[in-house]
Amino acid sequence: MKNFFTSMLGALAALVIFALGGAVLFLGLLGLIAALGRDKAPALERGAYVVYDLSSNITDAPPPIDFGMFTGDRNKTLQLRTVTRALRAAAHDSRIAGVFLKGSVVPLDYGSGYAALREVRAALAEVRAAGKPIHAYLTNATTRDMYLASTATDLTLDPYGMIVMPGLASEPMFYTGAFEKYGVGVQVTRVGKYKSFVEPFTRKDMSPENREQTQKLLNDIWGSLLAEIAQSRGLTPEKLQSVVDAEGIIRPEVAQAAKLVDRTAYLDEVINDLKKQTGRASSKETFKQIPLANYAKIAREPAEKDSGADKTKAAGRGSIALVYAEGDIVDGEGDMNEIGGTKFARELRELRQDKDVKAVVLRVNSPGGSAPASEAIQREIRLTKQVKPVIVSMGSYAASGGYWISTYGDYIFAEPTTITGSIGVFGIQFDVKKLANDFGITFDSVKTGKFADAITITRPKTDEELAVFQRLVDWIYGEFVTKVAESRKLKRPFVEDIAQGRVWSGAEAKKLGLVDEIGGLDAAMAYAAKKAELGGNYDVTEYPRKKDLSEVISDFLDDMKNAGGAHASTSVVGQVMQRVTTELKALKSFNEPSGLYARMPLDLAIH
Repeated sequence: MKNFFTSMLGALAALVIFALGGAVLFLGLLGLIAALGRDKAPALERGAYVVYDLSSNITDAPPPIDFGMFTGDRNKTLQLRTVTRALRAAAHDSRIAGVFLKGSVVPLDYGSGYAALREVRAALAEVRAAGKPIHAYLTNATTRDMYLASTATDLTLDPYGMIVMPGLASEPMFYTGAFEKYGVGVQVTRVGKYKSFVEPFTRKDMSPENREQTQKLLNDIWGSLLAEIAQSRGLTPEKLQSVVDAEGIIRPEVAQAAKLVDRTAYLDEVINDLKKQTGRASSKETFKQIPLANYAKIAREPAEKDSGADKTKAAGRGSIALVYAEGDIVDGEGDMNEIGGTKFARELRELRQDKDVKAVVLRVNSPGGSAPASEAIQREIRLTKQVKPVIVSMGSYAASGGYWISTYGDYIFAEPTTITGSIGVFGIQFDVKKLANDFGITFDSVKTGKFADAITITRPKTDEELAVFQRLVDWIYGEFVTKVAESRKLKRPFVEDIAQGRVWSGAEAKKLGLVDEIGGLDAAMAYAAKKAELGGNYDVTEYPRKKDLSEVISDFLDDMKNAGGAHASTSVVGQVMQRVTTELKALKSFNEPSGLYARMPLDLAIH
């Protein structure tokens, strides 16, 4: 009995301590969140450099909450518009002396894709065109790093660093052997010989068609990157390619001799040079600087650049709604980093009915997903364009379902490196009968109709059941082709020829008529303002909205719980785990009851 009371008192004490700790944590959270609104304006000394850490993951949509306030790392994630607007402002801000680039690009999820980096690169080019220096310091530079840093007026490589720019590659991961070993069955229905999403589950290597389309896509993207880097460094693409092919991994002395970098030096030497340039040569302080995230909060748009696309606070005749479709397209409401068909369609419907919204710009950065969810979104786009312009801006991905929701836009912009197309449909059915049987588990059923248990994972589908799913796939694919032909004003036989589930680069999609113009988000915003006859007097409102306090606290707790896994790991084990986690996460988004999907390949990771 004594032990009972002792244990009970101990448990009560633990509960009290836990409750007090929870209260303190909760109050602390409230205090920290309240501090968000009490941020003082960042200090800016005249003659400072804007410091841009390339390791910040660039997303299209604004982060719902700045978790850097809690973690101390405020540059972990940056919105694309934050980066480009800050750099353009710096180009014409008399208080800013120049820009300093450091770090290395580490793509996460759909962030920091080549299309987004092209917009950042254009903003950096504007800084340089304004006559301001851009200093870049690289250690182990990747192709993404060189793509941005090649705009620098002074590009420095660490004496023991290197340029890892051997070309682009895509290495799909195949699970068929593991499924066979453990008794997981896979049955597929699809249309389009290039629709390769299902290959990791049915093959042990790439099909000839998938190899063909991937090679073409990589060639297009690499050709665009090579041309832009070469031009910035005063080289020809052929010369740059010869260096890449001869070296593979380029050592500092070779990089300097080939004019890929201006010099090799240690970081302290670069910092000392910047201290001299900012009037602190003999000071113990570092050079005058301000982080890009901080500068973005106080950046002043110059009068000569104060165009409609850059104004977010103007009181005028109406507004442009900038709507972000970023992530996998799923049925229902969707989770964070997903596009829920029901939720997204509802948001578009509200914008359609809002008389103050004069135009909608749909920014798409999605590989697709659920076909019915994509159609729910497209339906609202078709209705919206009847009453106001809908302009589409494609980011790094706008493929399959991502193209489905884009195709009816009044005008479509894409970058040369955008991955788009993938006009195809597939269905995938798993069964665990053999796996379960190996553990002594069996199944039986009672049903009231021939196909009552067709959607099951307890056994393989019969030929008759597969025929049902194939009819659905054929129907959805036919609808997809019809919609593209109608919306893009193309002949149906031509669309059938270029569809087949094949992915295309933005540059190639422009030639095929799948997009209208090569350009980024700014170009799309300016076009929308012109179509809506807004001139330069309008607001820009971004969607999705910022989250309320309860949602912020919930997300913060999840973020703390998952601390350490939010950013890409550079270790070998970390990279493998991230790859598997990413692909399992994509499979988790497959929540469409009919099992029909319009999605680009799961494994099209380009590095």
